Amino acid sequence: MINKRLLIKNLLAHNDESSFYDKKRKLNMDQKEGKAKFLKHVCALANSNPKNNSYIVIGVEDEDNSIKGVDFFDDSKIQNLINAYLENPPLVSYENIPFPHLPDNLVVGLVTIRSNHEKVCSLRKNIWKYYGGTVFIREGSMSMPKDLDVEIKDNNSSIVDAIEKHSHNNIELTLDGVFDFMKIRQDFHPNYKVFKEYFVVCWAGKTKKIRGETYFSRVDIELINEQVKLFYSELDEVSISFNKDYFKIVEYVHLGLKNDLHKYPLEEVIIKFKDNASYDIQSTLLFQPPKFDRKILYHIYNINNALIAKLKNNFKLSRNEEEDLLNLPATYLICYFNDFEMAIVKLEEAKELLRTHNENAYQSYKDSIRILRKVKYS
Repeated sequence: MINKRLLIKNLLAHNDESSFYDKKRKLNMDQKEGKAKFLKHVCALANSNPKNNSYIVIGVEDEDNSIKGVDFFDDSKIQNLINAYLENPPLVSYENIPFPHLPDNLVVGLVTIRSNHEKVCSLRKNIWKYYGGTVFIREGSMSMPKDLDVEIKDNNSSIVDAIEKHSHNNIELTLDGVFDFMKIRQDFHPNYKVFKEYFVVCWAGKTKKIRGETYFSRVDIELINEQVKLFYSELDEVSISFNKDYFKIVEYVHLGLKNDLHKYPLEEVIIKFKDNASYDIQSTLLFQPPKFDRKILYHIYNINNALIAKLKNNFKLSRNEEEDLLNLPATYLICYFNDFEMAIVKLEEAKELLRTHNENAYQSYKDSIRILRKVKYS
């Protein structure tokens, strides 16, 4: 089993990006340009590595390879995006890898790309300025468009095999990972569970009881063997259950109008551990959008639009308007789920305004976009 933190270090030791790995400071998956560029690199890496894995490391400075980290990105539906836009799509996974020197909310993103049986990968349809039918290939650190009948060559198998071989986990790394987690998470009652005498899952969170059920907030869950952060949230609540074969997480989100918030199940993730030292992760979307009276939503929608207009014109907001601004992303999301199609466009327009004006409102924006992303690609 590969220790993903060690794998990232070994990839970065190859200082320059190559035809089997790329590095990015961050991804922007909220807009078509960001999605298009991500798809281009996935397509190029898949075509340049027909017989082995290729990787994208996210959260690293390009100039000096310093690890800066990015926000936890829990897009379990990323394969659906790949399937929608790529012909002969590779298998793609996105994992969040914690590093000791980073703050709790920051990780390094690791995208693993496995080519589809040596078939040429191409864009299935237009996206941003890239046309359907385009094939991309890696030339050094660049992802370049090529003809559809391009010859796929395998030049990296031995290099990638060597990197992965030197990134295998061992008992020392596992024990260090457990001890580090238990020490760092002392404030939130850390726990661990061993599955199939091999896998170790650690978790911690602030607990509360509601009608006999236990829920966790400020949750951190890690699969120690691979140094992968499975879940992280400062706001949302989860329930956790397990037996000897699986570990199950149900994530809940709070949505509502003004301060009348209700808890809705968003997604269920089950990690099933097998006897042959392997595991599967299955995710199921549970979310059913709440419905509200359209007259009330029209009123709130117009208030949100007025707030955005004030921010654009640098007008000072009142105390009540500042409170409404904190709820703006979630209420735009509710409007969208109730067939206000332009609400998401308005929310995108508000992104940079919220980022510069109010850190908490911008965090609410990121949480709303995360919910939208999961719902959209399910």
